[in-house]
Amino acid sequence: MAEIKVNPTRMELKKLKSRLSVARRGHKLLKDKRDELMRQFLEVVKQAKELRRKVAEAFRAYNTGFESASALTDKKMMQEALMLPRTEGELKISYRNIMSVTVPEFHFDASSENGANYGYAFTTGELDDALSKLSSMLGDMVRLAELEKTSLLLCDEIEKTRRRVNALEYIMIPQYERAIKVIAMKLEENERGNRTRLMKVKDMMIKAQLEALKGVPEDE
Repeated sequence: MAEIKVNPTRMELKKLKSRLSVARRGHKLLKDKRDELMRQFLEVVKQAKELRRKVAEAFRAYNTGFESASALTDKKMMQEALMLPRTEGELKISYRNIMSVTVPEFHFDASSENGANYGYAFTTGELDDALSKLSSMLGDMVRLAELEKTSLLLCDEIEKTRRRVNALEYIMIPQYERAIKVIAMKLEENERGNRTRLMKVKDMMIKAQLEALKGVPEDE
């Protein structure tokens, strides 16, 4: 791991302490963001799981009805009956913000159904029921797509935030702490050296004064 190269000065020590303080605050904020994103993500996943189960059950019911209709209806008549869509609509997309993550909101506006788009003479009630089930699933399918997309976006942001938290916790903050410790030790060493030199100078001055006093004749 590369270490921070710094000059062992008090100004540099002050800068590093300021950066360490900022890094610790940022680390706390990012951890709080990560935890809230996880909470939101788990809630979205829970909703998506329940809705996916509901849609899967509706699909099974639709498939059962459609298979029965296919078995009882002439193939050509089935193709003609399904040639035109029964329901038309418009998908509108808006956006909202979740912890700085922009997620979509899907809104499907379906046109009013004016009955089937085929005649009833050569089709069965099973086909009507199957298509009715399929139409009723549209809202849930759109909602499920919204939840799935939201979960993917939140997952990406959680991973980015996790990497930033780890970088601060295991790289930047320890580097700042080690650099501060090295500078502090170096300054203490310099201070001890200066104190030792001052004491030596003081001893030399005292010794010089004593020697000068010895050379002065005493008054009789």
